[in-house]
Amino acid sequence: MRPFSLSSVLVAVPLVLFPAGAGAVAVAAETPQSVSSFTIADPRIKESSGLAASKRHPGVYWTHNDSDDGPYVYGVDAATGRTVARITLTGIGVPRDVEAVSLGPDGQLYVGDIGDNRGGTWDRVWIYRFPEPDTLGDRTVKATKFTVRYEDGPRDAESLMVHPVTGRVYIASKNQNGGGLYEGPEQLSTGGSNVFRRIAEVPWVTDGAFSPDGTHLTLRGYLLARTYPWRDGRPQGEGERVDAPWQGQAESVTYAPDGRTLLFGAEGENSRVLAVPVPSAGASQQPGRPAPAPAAAGTPGGAAGAGSDTGNLTVGGLALAGLAALLFGARRLTRRGRSGAD
Repeated sequence: MRPFSLSSVLVAVPLVLFPAGAGAVAVAAETPQSVSSFTIADPRIKESSGLAASKRHPGVYWTHNDSDDGPYVYGVDAATGRTVARITLTGIGVPRDVEAVSLGPDGQLYVGDIGDNRGGTWDRVWIYRFPEPDTLGDRTVKATKFTVRYEDGPRDAESLMVHPVTGRVYIASKNQNGGGLYEGPEQLSTGGSNVFRRIAEVPWVTDGAFSPDGTHLTLRGYLLARTYPWRDGRPQGEGERVDAPWQGQAESVTYAPDGRTLLFGAEGENSRVLAVPVPSAGASQQPGRPAPAPAAAGTPGGAAGAGSDTGNLTVGGLALAGLAALLFGARRLTRRGRSGAD
């Protein structure tokens, strides 16, 4: 991903101080027993930047490192935090900046090599697709490579989501003023570039995920998370605030297979994946069971909208989060100074 900057923090902090929507969504303190938080124990996974729940292997979550690792996707057992599979992808060359992973209704994993450390100057990025393996363990898999271009020019992005019903691929771009949600073609093609078209404005986000039934889209950033009703191929309204945990370099989000829980991940060694119950998750969300229609429809605001927040964040907590973000931004700037430009 592009290293975190102080200017990014200064843009993101107001989203916490003045979050969008008429009211924040408060979630229960306890999580369902079937899905719990866990720690990624594999020392090879130092920059977990994406997360996707397995369908073939209950309790396993797919993740990958950010740039500078290689063509690898890891399967982590949530019960132990240990890696139970490492998939080596061939046929894709050397990945440039892998940022996201999502599982499609076709049983295939989609890996988004969509980051742009040059701030949106690369004229193309890529998606790699391969079948979720029937058995766990280390293996080598030949992946299909798709070239992606944006209709309105190059973009930096960290979020790739595959709709669990239609199979359509979406990418959320990011910049310091917000971002855009881009829709891919109905079917990806290897015969040329796949043009992604902007369909909505979204906040500055680092990952996203569709609910298992396809009726909601959750987007997360360093300091915010919002869930939007999804209808007619578009996010509706300004969404609802999700009580996402503070994780510093917050990089990933996915739904548990039953749709009752959101799991939030972050970069770092021995990073925690934190389980947060989905608000009003009174029943398992399964494909084909639509949620109630939203009260208001529209396009998400580029800065997460306006309004007052009635959530449980305190002034002291806000000050701590802001200070931590500033310190973290300074650390990332120092890191980039040492490593140089990509």
